Amino acid sequence: MSLTKIISCVTLFHSQTKQNLRFNFVSNAMIQDITTKDSKQFNVNVLGCKNITFQHFTVSAPENSLNTDGIHIGRSDGVNVIDTDIKTGDDCVSIGDGSKNVVVQGVTCGPGHGISIGSLGKFQGEEPVSGIKVSKCTISNTMNGVRIKSWPASYPGSASDMHFEDITMNNVGNPILIDQEYCPWNQCDLKVRIYQNTDQMKSFTQYLKHYFVYPDSITY
Repeated sequence: MSLTKIISCVTLFHSQTKQNLRFNFVSNAMIQDITTKDSKQFNVNVLGCKNITFQHFTVSAPENSLNTDGIHIGRSDGVNVIDTDIKTGDDCVSIGDGSKNVVVQGVTCGPGHGISIGSLGKFQGEEPVSGIKVSKCTISNTMNGVRIKSWPASYPGSASDMHFEDITMNNVGNPILIDQEYCPWNQCDLKVRIYQNTDQMKSFTQYLKHYFVYPDSITY
């Protein structure tokens, strides 16, 4: 299998588009030594990709910049974010629906909102999330540490086989957050409780306390 390698020492400042970089339906790629700065929205958006790696990648955006996720991953299989430094005003890494076999390792995150799975469940037909491993990361001066978030009254879906290991947190507001009433603009119907499986939630809490590993699933 061939590997397309992208190696650059380019610094990308905000452009006329809302997102600095988009990788749509890219396969077998290595993205290295790139800096993205001051994007208007997502710094990097990854959609429909397979077997791609970000390594020694840098994201820089102001702490007060809204919706400026460092790297957002959606409907992709085999995405690796390794040895990367992300400073932003939103999630350092966000993992959306349909993401499978994602590795986030050696990431330095902060400021920002931490590393998130979601948000999930806002739209009908979202695909399951599975095979997520976050390890050897350092999260500092962020609103959250690691987070799983889904919308209230959300459409059915699942997130499973998620592992969080060897994560260092410094001055983090919510080190571990499972938010199933995610509503950033306070314009949601909060009447419907999303979580239906009490045993799974108890199991999740036990894993977080003892191992910070969750191989089972959350249904929302």
